[in-house]
Amino acid sequence: MDQAEALSRNFVTRVTKRDLPRWSRRTSLTDANLAPEAAIALFRAQVQSRQLDLAARRMQARKEGFYTIGSSGHEGMAAVAAAFRPDDMAFLHYRDAAFLLSRMNQVPGQTPIWDFLLAFGASSDDPVSGGRHKVLGSKALYVPPQTSTIASHLPKAVGAAFSIGLAKRAPPEHRVLRDDGVVIASFGDASLNHSTAQGALNTAGWTAYQGTPLPLAFVCEDNGIGISTRTPGDWVAASMRERAGLTYFSTDGLDFAETYAVARQVEEFVRRRRKPAFLHLKTVRLFGHAGSDVEATYLSKQEIAATEAGDPLLRSARILIEEGVMSPAEIVELYESTGAQCEAVSHEVAKRPKLRTVSEVVASLIPPPRVSQPTNGPSAATRAAAFGAEIRALDTPQHMAKLINWALTDLMLEHPEIVLAGEDIGPKGGVYGVTQRLHTRFGPGRVVNTLLDEQSILGLAIGMAHNGFIPIPEIQFLAYLHNAEDQLRGEAATLSFFSDGQFTNPIVLRIAGLGYQKGFGGHFHNDNSLAVLRDIPGIVIGVPSNGADAAAMLREAVRLAREEQRIVVMVEPIALYITRDLHAEKDGLWSYPYPAAGIRAPLGEVGIAGEGRDLAIVTYGNGAYLSHQAVKVLREDHGINARIIDLRWLAPLAEDAVLAAVKDCAEVLVVDECRITGSQSEALMALFAERAGKIAHRIAAEDCFIATGPAYAATLPSKESIVAAALSAVGRKP
Repeated sequence: MDQAEALSRNFVTRVTKRDLPRWSRRTSLTDANLAPEAAIALFRAQVQSRQLDLAARRMQARKEGFYTIGSSGHEGMAAVAAAFRPDDMAFLHYRDAAFLLSRMNQVPGQTPIWDFLLAFGASSDDPVSGGRHKVLGSKALYVPPQTSTIASHLPKAVGAAFSIGLAKRAPPEHRVLRDDGVVIASFGDASLNHSTAQGALNTAGWTAYQGTPLPLAFVCEDNGIGISTRTPGDWVAASMRERAGLTYFSTDGLDFAETYAVARQVEEFVRRRRKPAFLHLKTVRLFGHAGSDVEATYLSKQEIAATEAGDPLLRSARILIEEGVMSPAEIVELYESTGAQCEAVSHEVAKRPKLRTVSEVVASLIPPPRVSQPTNGPSAATRAAAFGAEIRALDTPQHMAKLINWALTDLMLEHPEIVLAGEDIGPKGGVYGVTQRLHTRFGPGRVVNTLLDEQSILGLAIGMAHNGFIPIPEIQFLAYLHNAEDQLRGEAATLSFFSDGQFTNPIVLRIAGLGYQKGFGGHFHNDNSLAVLRDIPGIVIGVPSNGADAAAMLREAVRLAREEQRIVVMVEPIALYITRDLHAEKDGLWSYPYPAAGIRAPLGEVGIAGEGRDLAIVTYGNGAYLSHQAVKVLREDHGINARIIDLRWLAPLAEDAVLAAVKDCAEVLVVDECRITGSQSEALMALFAERAGKIAHRIAAEDCFIATGPAYAATLPSKESIVAAALSAVGRKP
């Protein structure tokens, strides 16, 4: 606190005395094409950013404010904002208050100081997050709120930039960005080293290298330190100057005239060339990292003093004074009046309401529905042309992979905003042939063959969803999701929550997963744990157990994304993709549910097979398939009549439907193919105990990874083990 206040007093003293920093200026306001009023507007945004930082610190000292990361030292971003259009989508670094303030000052009707301080005070009146977090964002200014501190927003920035070209050729109904728009993504020098940032930079370069339009400006704000770890002096430039597919620019972010001039060059390059650029912006970090961070514990007094000597506000003051735009007295008056305004408003916002109840906090977790125009579907001729020779096979029973393929075909015919993306899904048709012929039917603009990077695949989808598309990305194997899970948890699922429902990114994510593959893969290709998905608030998780359900659930998933803006994850059991029988040869094939029949598998409903009352088997996926085999044995060999409740949708769990389905059964057996720890069975056992007063029985996989070879299913439930568990549940000896 003392350090910040001392620096503030020092600014006033030095400006008054004209004791201003000296450096070799390269760019005058005339050179930068900055009119005096524009230069003053930039400086005003810089001053607002500094005074808001000071006000936030005072609010915290009074226990009226909450955790915030300051922007002091990064005020040069005001000039970057001024170089771009206010409708260019910006995914911002957490120190970019000056950018947002500069953009606010470009658009009439904004109340920047009031809005920022509402966020600092966690007021429910906060127009960005509704009091849930201090985030930089604005619906009107095309700035989705961002909470990341590790550059996890960069992959979706790549996706949003990629979507602009696609939308120009085939505009989605809910398009947001203009045909000539660009995307800005800013981040710190420490975050540059994170694998997420490196993946996004590589993807951008890889995409542009092949001639694909990607109007994206990366802005690296290099203050030389990440919390307490120094960035080597030339590291950013050395690692990025010759990066394939990216054009490198650099500027002194402490000099707003030079920064504006170079940022204008970047803006013109990206907008005109439709190629990505990397702007390396020199900054400093004042007042420490955040919160309770005390720089004196890891920096010497001399190092702190040297950093403070680079205060960009003092540099800005010198430019304005030397060029006769403002006098020292006018600068001091602007600085102090802005501070007084911030202080007065900070006391007012402390009185504003805050979130208090569970219902208030969770209100924005689920996105609001949106109005989408109804579709009539393709003509018979269009549909026949798309399916080709396969049109004659639609009435014949097929395995799950084929029915998913047909469902995707019909959905893509009906909804032109659907775009598929993933590894090998193009001409090859995926590892298991699920997307075969789709690349031929719809072209590379709608079936996007991506590079092998799961973070980039999910980021691509999230960014495209920002621009009105309904992306259906594919993760090749469930175990590969772990490389990119934060894109779901930290980016996609939090967006509606932290924007008070103003921003959404509806997605249908397909993942091939679970176990029972014979002789292939081991644990990387057979991952029987859904825990990584189950604890992400707000998402929908579906697991089909047969081909007909898979098609119907996929239609419901697209409806949920398109109309309710939900994030839906479909985990498709690999072992059932090409399964062709249930009890005997070819008796278990499934017929395709035609779109015209309106067949869906609605969220909130369960599938019920059989009417037996001796036992209810509650299961999903491969567990349902095996339970059907077990029920036949129980009936024919033991005289036990059972029914199967196929959950279909694991989140949100249809609790009322499940309880109603088992109500008249003597016993309940939960069959869960996932590992017992963290599996769906835990929630089901609790549900029956807490709401039905029923002690259920269960069988689940061992807490062990899956082996390759003959023991591929040794740790998993089997028909035989389900039969044995069922007999035990009804009091019979196996």
